[in-house]
Amino acid sequence: MQLERTIGLLGLTFVVVSGIIGSGWLFAPFLASQVAGPAAIISWFIGGFSILILALCFAETTSILPVAGAIAKLPHFTHGDVTSSVLGWSAWVGYNTAAPIETIAMLEYLDPWLFKGAAQDGNLTQSGILVAWAILAFFVVVNAWGISAFVRANLWITVVKLLVPTVIPIVIIFLHFTPSNFYSSGFAPNGMKGVFTAVSTGGVIFAFIGFRHAIDLAGEVKRPNFTIPVALTSGLIICVVIYVLLQIAFIGGLNPKEIENGWADMLLQGKGAKAAAVPMMSVVAALGIGWVNVMLYTGAVVAPFGGGLVATGSMARLGYALSQNGFFPKWLEKLSTRGVPLRALVMNFVFGVAVVAFISFEEAIAFNGAAITISLCAGPLAVVALRKQLPDLARPFRLPAVYIIAPVSFVVATLIVYWGGWETNWRLGLVIGVGLVIFAIKTVWNRVPVSHLDLPQAIWLIPYGVGLLTFSYLGDFGGGTKRLVYPWDTIGVVILSLGVFVIAYRCRLSNEATARYCEKYMTLPPDVTPL
Repeated sequence: MQLERTIGLLGLTFVVVSGIIGSGWLFAPFLASQVAGPAAIISWFIGGFSILILALCFAETTSILPVAGAIAKLPHFTHGDVTSSVLGWSAWVGYNTAAPIETIAMLEYLDPWLFKGAAQDGNLTQSGILVAWAILAFFVVVNAWGISAFVRANLWITVVKLLVPTVIPIVIIFLHFTPSNFYSSGFAPNGMKGVFTAVSTGGVIFAFIGFRHAIDLAGEVKRPNFTIPVALTSGLIICVVIYVLLQIAFIGGLNPKEIENGWADMLLQGKGAKAAAVPMMSVVAALGIGWVNVMLYTGAVVAPFGGGLVATGSMARLGYALSQNGFFPKWLEKLSTRGVPLRALVMNFVFGVAVVAFISFEEAIAFNGAAITISLCAGPLAVVALRKQLPDLARPFRLPAVYIIAPVSFVVATLIVYWGGWETNWRLGLVIGVGLVIFAIKTVWNRVPVSHLDLPQAIWLIPYGVGLLTFSYLGDFGGGTKRLVYPWDTIGVVILSLGVFVIAYRCRLSNEATARYCEKYMTLPPDVTPL
């Protein structure tokens, strides 16, 4: 049984928007301004542009190879089983923290009494853990009902998610706005280093990275040649506009006294425990308008709920893809009678339950950002490799200036990971190390000869991983030793990225090997030209 192709343009665009506008809009404007001050506005443009060029790389590749769990499958087509297993495993770990993060964020507004101490610490009581598990189970049930039911539910949820974060900042700007906040303490108190840090650790990438869900649902999209690139582009542009509007409203809506000690030490004032716990509530509470408070509470519950729902469906497709890759057991490939990878849904649910019970909120966010971002390097590599490996395949959407945009996108993905700092990246290294151990054990268990593995095509991962960890340790971001200071550390990472990109491109599979993998794993819809 094959996955159903029932997602149209509107449905996929709303998947992009719903994935991006999750809990991020409630916290990211505060986190970004703490690091960058008013210059956080620039961070949103940089983050949005960075993700857009990455998304366009995926748009070309997934429109011609529309497969479920594309972030794991695309590197299999271009660089083989080892590379796809490493990047797919990294993405899978990151994905499986997404639904728990959104669930905990929702509960902070829904019922702060479910938390130990302050709600913003994210530490749930036993009752809170049970409620979170029930919500995760509900996400599974909705997704298990079929892709059509999922899309219909997501459409209505996304309407609310679009309305609330658009209306609230407009109200703040017109009724409670202080222009002097943008220059009284300096527009960019930490310079461009602060702007770049906000992109990575200030919630910007955590928000925008939700575009990936559209990539993983590519195997269920109607007219993928047209739908995927248009949905990705339009969805991202909509979200950039909303987040910039939110950031402007947050900065201008603050009481000047709240930032008199500087942006890093801003002290928010709010009405009630929830207002003090969640940054956006502090600004909205100052308005004293009842219907705006009600709207914020509604959006604060619906937005993370929709983000968790989308993340759950996307995770299942990634688990399905990793099963096809041979990383996970083959029994996960079996679909339900509704054409849904139900077994992958259940496995991911068990992992999510463990995340809620045993991993702190902060650790989950750290894993999420770093693990998913590193897997996005598959897009820029795939788009140039496939131009050589499948040169005759019809491309209704062709990325212009691909040999410029692709390496730039690869550099951008690497910089985003690097800006996350040593404290995040050593966790990423640990995750990848565990994945390699699992892959090695499975290879030995199944008695797969080393000669049958695509090891030469994965050589580029060694200088990439070692180099990135070295720069993170020596560098000037997030717990690094500062032996290599900004901007020289960033320049070094750019050089490393470009060098690795060239090596990875040369390590690609032969055209014949790529054609064999495509024939083995691809089931093209009628409106896509076959190989």
